Amino acid sequence: MNRAVSVGISLFLVAVIASAQAVYQPKFKGDPARSDSEAAALGYMRTFLRAQRLYKRKNSHYATTLMELTKTGSFTRRMASPDRGDYTVKFRAHKEKDTFEVVMAPKQQDTTHRSFFSDEQGKIRVKEQGEANEDSPPLKADSE
Repeated sequence: MNRAVSVGISLFLVAVIASAQAVYQPKFKGDPARSDSEAAALGYMRTFLRAQRLYKRKNSHYATTLMELTKTGSFTRRMASPDRGDYTVKFRAHKEKDTFEVVMAPKQQDTTHRSFFSDEQGKIRVKEQGEANEDSPPLKADSE
C-alpha cells in the first residue's frame, strides 16, 4: 500500500472515531441526559409516568402491565416492548398495594448510560453504577 493511501485511510478512521464520540447536544434547557440514549430513556420514563397517572385517573388504580398503558393514548403498543435500544425496561406492579416501580436499565453501563428508577411518586432517580432504586439520588436538571 502506498503512503498516500495509508494516510487517507488513517484520516478517514480518525474522522469516524471523532464523529462516534461527538459531544451530546441537550434537547432542552436543563436537560440532565448525557447522551442521546439517556435522553430517549428519560423520555420513555416521562411518557410512562404520565400514562400511569392518566390510567389511574380513568380506572382508579395503576396499570399492572405495560400493554394496559396503551389504552391511555400517549403510550403506544411499541412502547410496551421492554427492549428500548440501549436500555431495557423493568416494570414491576404491586397490585395489592396499587403501586409500581419502573427501571430503565442500560444494556452496558458507563458515564453516558446511567440507570434510572421511578415509582408512583413520579420522582426520577439515577444511579451511576448498578441498578437505580428508591434509595438512589434524585435526577437533577443541569441548571440545578
